[in-house]
Amino acid sequence: QVQLVESGGGLVQAGASLRLSCVASGRTASLYRMAWFRQDAGKAREFVAAIRWEDGDTAYTDSVKGRFSISRDNIKNTLYLHQNTLKPEDTAVYYCAATFRSSIYVEKISTYSHWGQGTQVTVSS
Repeated sequence: QVQLVESGGGLVQAGASLRLSCVASGRTASLYRMAWFRQDAGKAREFVAAIRWEDGDTAYTDSVKGRFSISRDNIKNTLYLHQNTLKPEDTAVYYCAATFRSSIYVEKISTYSHWGQGTQVTVSS
């Protein structure tokens, strides 16, 4: 088991930056991949970015490429999402997720077995 706790969300204006954090505790030595998803009110949860824990290989959804950057600190067991040039459409609750298993389906919700409670990001125009 692994426990995930997100932080770093807030209310910002369009064009601003934020850094989200997700601290993992428990069985962290066995982590294979971690990811960020987001969910806006009334919409389905969607994939944002993922990172392979061992070698840092990353994947992004098209709408955030060039603006968001996912990274991890293996020593601190912390996942980050650096968000730049935020847009109103980035408004959502952001969740971190983790899996212990290899999968080619990095964008699928079902790939991840552990989830955090979420942190709200609100971008005003």
